[in-house]
Amino acid sequence: MERTLILVKPDGVQRGLMGEIIGRFERRGLKLIGMKFIQMSEELARRHYKVHEGRPFYEGLVAYITSGPVVAMAWEGNEAVLAARNTIGATKPVEAAAGTIRGDLGMEVGRNLVHGSDSPENGLKEVSLFFTEDELVDWSRVTEPWICE
Repeated sequence: MERTLILVKPDGVQRGLMGEIIGRFERRGLKLIGMKFIQMSEELARRHYKVHEGRPFYEGLVAYITSGPVVAMAWEGNEAVLAARNTIGATKPVEAAAGTIRGDLGMEVGRNLVHGSDSPENGLKEVSLFFTEDELVDWSRVTEPWICE
């Protein structure tokens, strides 16, 4: 089972899209194992976006993600990272396919509603950045045989 971090970014929270976004991952078949509603600190934002440090958009990214509350979630499932990224859609919402979160609900890259881990390795790393193991719930879903073989 892979793990992936999903963040509903400040624009998604402010627009009242938290439930819609969470529902899409549930309907996809991913299993929620952790969730927090937080005001991200600058220190956490810098650690989370460290890969972009030095790029021209880095400071704006940090300022944006700390500008309002976010929903941080850990999801689990077979190929969870790829399933989540396909559910999210392309980074630029106007290029994202219809039926994806960004394709249906977003307009521009600077307000693209949601973050998802980009690899299984980063999924584990990012989940551990936002959650301790004690904050993650290991549970069995009775519908699992109807979602995955």
